[in-house]
Amino acid sequence: MNILMVLTSHDQLGNTGKKTGFWLEEFAAPYYALKAAGAHITLASPLGGQPPLDPKSDAPESQTEATRRFKEDAQAQALLASTAKLADMQVADFDAVFYPGGHGPLWDLAEDRASIKLIEAMLAAGKPVGAVCHAPGVLRHVKAADGTPLVRGKKVTGFTNTEEDAVGLTDVVPFLVEDMLKQHGADYSKIGDWQSYVVTDGLLVTGQNPASSEDAAAALLKLLA
Repeated sequence: MNILMVLTSHDQLGNTGKKTGFWLEEFAAPYYALKAAGAHITLASPLGGQPPLDPKSDAPESQTEATRRFKEDAQAQALLASTAKLADMQVADFDAVFYPGGHGPLWDLAEDRASIKLIEAMLAAGKPVGAVCHAPGVLRHVKAADGTPLVRGKKVTGFTNTEEDAVGLTDVVPFLVEDMLKQHGADYSKIGDWQSYVVTDGLLVTGQNPASSEDAAAALLKLLA
């Protein structure tokens, strides 16, 4: 079982002068869940190399069992430091793809042609696609076979407007995940802020927030089983 995990290369939080990137828990928890299931994991990002870590996800209050495990895991750190270039990835080499969130993907992966083509090709090949928290934003320009938005009529979730408001970035992000999914005709649903919530529709798995990371990976594995 070969699984591709795609991380952001974007590190600027709009015009705030602050840093962003991927959210550590949303990488670490799925990484270990997939690894425990026997998956061979390849990491990729638009620019390749070390993807930027959102510093807030590295703060003491954001640590979880999975992030603490990652801090002690030299092999995983080395893998993360040398991600492949996303444009070089071939659909035939993978059984599924998983996108960790963080705010970074809203700027680069949501607009990245290689990412859009990868998702479209994976789904066309009958291979599952997972995305958690802000990462459902990568579906923004993805089209179904008939040219309509991929998410139209699909059951999905993603980072909520109220969660974005709670972190004070509603006016900073290029778009709100919840609003975008609804505008594209998705059957969007959510539960209370910061609670784990995962939705599967066909080959598409989406998770609402960081707490949903491990459950989203489990849902992806269920499709592969």
